[in-house]
Amino acid sequence: MPETVPSPLQRLVLALYAFFAILFRADVAAAVARLRAARKAGALPPEARPPPTIAPPGPALAAVKPAQADPRPALQLLAVLQREGRFVDFLEEDLAAFPDAAVGAAARAVHDGCRKALADLLGLEPVLKDAEGAQVTVERGFDPAQVRLTGNVVGDPPFRGALRHHGWRVKEVKLPAPADGEDASVVAPAEVEL
Repeated sequence: MPETVPSPLQRLVLALYAFFAILFRADVAAAVARLRAARKAGALPPEARPPPTIAPPGPALAAVKPAQADPRPALQLLAVLQREGRFVDFLEEDLAAFPDAAVGAAARAVHDGCRKALADLLGLEPVLKDAEGAQVTVERGFDPAQVRLTGNVVGDPPFRGALRHHGWRVKEVKLPAPADGEDASVVAPAEVEL
């Protein structure tokens, strides 16, 4: 069966899911880092998509249960993105019936609100400070979690190339502690006008 390519909106949703999974689940972050390192080392071709496999737990694994990540910070951030930018409303809306101009206008409002929310809650900074398009050198021993090499990657570092995206890193998280007794799964309450 041929594999379908996700639409831009589906890729955005997938990217956001991946962002939160990597940010709040150390096991997912470690797996992504291993895949990136394997791809960089040439052990995994770019088109390889290994099928998911789940090995039955052996005697040593059966006794150890992985710690569950606390979902409240991710839900809290999602709630703020919804409150400030109507983010969930935008993603859950079927946009197929709307003209591109209407989608663009809605995206601008969502962008403004979500950008404000991120600025208020996360201290973001570029991974590389150079302007996009600038020639940069990637030295030996670089961290593949911070710099992804694309294009014709052959040989050993140092590598010289054009910066296509400066990347982002979170330098500070300013999420307030969740309120006791508050249902974190409610990202936005229903609104009833009387």
